[in-house]
Amino acid sequence: MSTTAVRPLRADAVRNRALVVDAARRLFAERGLDVTLHDVAEAAGVGVGTVYRRFPDKDALLAGLLADKFEALVDLAETAGRRPTGRDALRDYLLGAMELRASDRALSSAVLRAAPHTTETADLRATLQHLVDGIVDRARAENAVREGFTGDDVPAVTSMIGSIADRTREESPEAWRRYGLLVVDAVCPPEGAPGPLVGAPLPPPGATSCVVSPP
Repeated sequence: MSTTAVRPLRADAVRNRALVVDAARRLFAERGLDVTLHDVAEAAGVGVGTVYRRFPDKDALLAGLLADKFEALVDLAETAGRRPTGRDALRDYLLGAMELRASDRALSSAVLRAAPHTTETADLRATLQHLVDGIVDRARAENAVREGFTGDDVPAVTSMIGSIADRTREESPEAWRRYGLLVVDAVCPPEGAPGPLVGAPLPPPGATSCVVSPP
């Protein structure tokens, strides 16, 4: 019985898909879920037909964004997992996941809630959970992580820091690092004395002073 091989995408098709995904991520971050595929095509600089060939509707595009999110986190977890100690691996993963969330509002709950959960995203989510659980287990075996912390806590702490990043994105896009470091040090303290915090504290609600960007 003969089988038909799936041909890989041509270089121009790969480039166009990347343009479409990048444009969609940016537009959803800026304007929310009212963005249309026509809007995405215009922002990407490609024809509408190019978008529809890869993503027949908005649900498919949202699913593609969600898959890209999980792929980036899986890559991060695999890289962190190669660190020599569980402590280093966990600290690298937590700070890296916070940075991904802080740099891309499309990773926020709006897309996560709206995107359909396909087999691809379910498989990627399961792979990510397995990798993160393994990193936490390594740190626990070294007594390097706070008792009771599990891989299930990771999405919550990254979302917490993401909320700070969203609030300060215009005034001080790096302010989240101060609070991300506080959380990581609390969860998985560094060896020896912790270093100084980066940046300056955020002003209290209603204060008129500007947030000072960290050096």
